[in-house]
Amino acid sequence: MYIVDFFAYFIFQLLQIYKYGIILYVILSMLISFDLINYNNKLISIIMDFLFKLTEPILRVIRRFLPNLGSVDLSPVILIILIEATQFVMTKYGL
Repeated sequence: MYIVDFFAYFIFQLLQIYKYGIILYVILSMLISFDLINYNNKLISIIMDFLFKLTEPILRVIRRFLPNLGSVDLSPVILIILIEATQFVMTKYGL
């Protein structure tokens, strides 16, 4: 029983970290698009490349199902809602 609780807690925390990564990726990409920070900065480019490789595979799957809304990308919002729903189910049903 304790092993299942440990793995459930571990998965819950990984989802939480992934959610923060998505939020950071969106904020940094907005700051880069508004030219408030420079992508040519080595630290920024390393962080953005890491976050891109971390989040883009799942966001790409969600973008396939969403209609084209022009320059508005709702896939991070959908992914955060899915993560929140998964975390809610995990806490509600004791997984």
